[in-house]
Amino acid sequence: MANDKTTAPQVDLSRLPRHVAIILDGNGRWAKKRGLPRTAGHAYGAEAFRRIGNYCKAIGIEYLTVYAFSTENWRRPPEEVRTIMSIFDKYMKEALSIMERDRFKMRFFGERSGLSPELQRLMAAAEEKSTHYDGCQMNLCINYGGRDEILHAVRRYAEAYKAGTAPELTEDVFSNYLYSAGIPDPDLIIRTSGEQRLSNFLPWQGAYSELYFTDVLWPDFTERDMDAALAEFQRRDRRFGGVK
Repeated sequence: MANDKTTAPQVDLSRLPRHVAIILDGNGRWAKKRGLPRTAGHAYGAEAFRRIGNYCKAIGIEYLTVYAFSTENWRRPPEEVRTIMSIFDKYMKEALSIMERDRFKMRFFGERSGLSPELQRLMAAAEEKSTHYDGCQMNLCINYGGRDEILHAVRRYAEAYKAGTAPELTEDVFSNYLYSAGIPDPDLIIRTSGEQRLSNFLPWQGAYSELYFTDVLWPDFTERDMDAALAEFQRRDRRFGGVK
């Protein structure tokens, strides 16, 4: 769980994880605690993502992957889904306008066919622009499910195998058929709001990730909370099944 906030977490910037992934949880509960509609929580959650994304870029984290909308989230009330999609649309338009200035990269994990044509167009434009930049890469998981991603990769490999173009199947080869192809696995997965499960988030890529859970609701998650997670990560002894 989260560290005691009465002491400042000490983070060694020379030993940061390359890749941090976050399950952005607690927007609805944050709004309910304040007597606001759930949709307001998602708007404040988007601002938290902007803040933490900028912070990760500033301190030198190479990859930040966030679970923004799952394949299961379509079950939520239609008004809430529409609000979330309008926030994505607004965020993407803003991101495209400042990408040249900030020079951050963007990738998207998930099944795009379920999204609006306009949002798909904005996502493709952001990825195309990203090919010109180096530096921090933001990966947004939208209409994403981990099991769905694995099935998608299996189908792609099967098509290549049938065409006679698939190499011998290994873990590394299979990883290249995932949405995250070419991206290192997350070193650290953070989940906010007190829930302690991965909820179908990066099951293949997160096999050896360090897990960090905090009671902080996502809209309240600050740079200090990020530092607490990074400090805890640096206290872990990662052996990947071996011994020291």
